[in-house]
Amino acid sequence: MSSETILNNRYRLVAQQGSGGMAVIYKAIDQVLGRTVAIKILRPSLTNDPAFLARFRNEARSVANLQHPNIVTVHDVGNEGATHYIVMEFIEGQDLKKIIKASGVLPIDRALHLGIQICSGIGFAHRAGIVHADVKPQNMLVTKDDMIKVTDFGIAQAFSEAAPGERQQIVWGSPHYFAPEQARGEKPTPASDVYSIGIVLFEMLTGRLPFTGNNQQELALAHIREPAPLISDFNPSVPENVVQIVHKVMSKEPAMRYRMADQLGRILESYRDRGRQYTMPNMAVPSSPRPAAPTVPNLPPVGGSPATNTPPPSAVPTQVNLPPITPPPSTLPHGVEPLATQRVELAPNAPSLPLRPGARSQPQPALIPSPYEPAPLDSRRLQTGSQPLYPPMNDRQTELPPVLDLVTIALAILAFFAVACLIPLYIAVLQAYLG
Repeated sequence: MSSETILNNRYRLVAQQGSGGMAVIYKAIDQVLGRTVAIKILRPSLTNDPAFLARFRNEARSVANLQHPNIVTVHDVGNEGATHYIVMEFIEGQDLKKIIKASGVLPIDRALHLGIQICSGIGFAHRAGIVHADVKPQNMLVTKDDMIKVTDFGIAQAFSEAAPGERQQIVWGSPHYFAPEQARGEKPTPASDVYSIGIVLFEMLTGRLPFTGNNQQELALAHIREPAPLISDFNPSVPENVVQIVHKVMSKEPAMRYRMADQLGRILESYRDRGRQYTMPNMAVPSSPRPAAPTVPNLPPVGGSPATNTPPPSAVPTQVNLPPITPPPSTLPHGVEPLATQRVELAPNAPSLPLRPGARSQPQPALIPSPYEPAPLDSRRLQTGSQPLYPPMNDRQTELPPVLDLVTIALAILAFFAVACLIPLYIAVLQAYLG
């Protein structure tokens, strides 16, 4: 159609924005209300079926009642002769498929942000009894503010109720995102949309599709038979929880997925919010007061001011080994060996201290907090041998029995003899009293 085409003396077509297997999309001007709109004109191959057109109008009316920030608003539906169209709000932006192609793998935060919005919009339609039936990134518009607008409600759902022979030409239009039951020709359900959302999440986080094939039939069989791959197989940086969530919604059986899209959205949102709580700047775990740094006499200034010996901020902390520290025997629990080595992080660029003659430093992987003085997090740690100084406590552990020393034993023996010597005196007094 030319740019001068006017539908029903109201909608002036400005430019073609895109096309698909079902319709061609135009940017247009609503000359009555003076606003820019998007008009989707159905292809002639679909308008020859009066039953389909009736279903399409009914679906369009249902979608027009969906008022949600993540769903493209439908303004009007009509026809001029054999040209049937649907009028929607015009979205400035690009579809998600183009963003994935340009960016490759999306950051986890952005993928979750977009995925939650997708679930919110499609889940709202599910609660209204509407199934999208053609969930794919091409039907998800992303605004400049990174806001998702899901479009193309109604057309696929109307066509899904057509006869199998009529459906075949369109069902294979986007086989990469169809659920297994859709690939078998069954009527789509909200769980089918959930499966397709899982494919979109997989693509955002890996930059590729989970199933490939040389033709449409191979792709359909892959959805039906092949196990879904894990996101971590292609992007190991994705958290395991996200990997398992997406793997669940890509289950072959609809009963194994979330029933509606908003349920999946709440799971993703809960995971995102928990992650933010753990990474908030003011949520650090409080530590004990930092002990005074060890005084090192006669050190020349290193990389900083001669007066304060302040290290440059870009310096890397230096680790040195100090001589062995052995606490008094009475302070060590029974059966515990003395400490072998203490490792302390000194100021950046500080020179290494020489070890005591004859002392050996053995680097050990295990680090535990010192039991003899409080240490702040990530500042002072102690090392022992292969076994930790204090093994982790469990419910079955009991306290160590007290150790009796010689003084205690001697006092106990003296007390025993003292009591024994008093027994004859008690007997004599008792006899005198009875006699």
